[in-house]
Amino acid sequence: MKVALKVAGMTCQHCIRAVTGAIQALDPQAQVVVDLAAGTLAVQTSLPGNQVAAAVTAEGYQVLG
Repeated sequence: MKVALKVAGMTCQHCIRAVTGAIQALDPQAQVVVDLAAGTLAVQTSLPGNQVAAAVTAEGYQVLG
């Protein structure tokens, strides 16, 4: 399943590592693509979208919908 989210607060490589790590802790096979300029996150995962959003939020970023 592909999950696409708009995320506020991601500004650097640390942000990418934090979000990627949080998602891959739940699904080690997840493929995560972060676009800092656009503020978007695309994930190919077996997780439902709400779990991906919760992992991102737990890292301190705001999911915009």
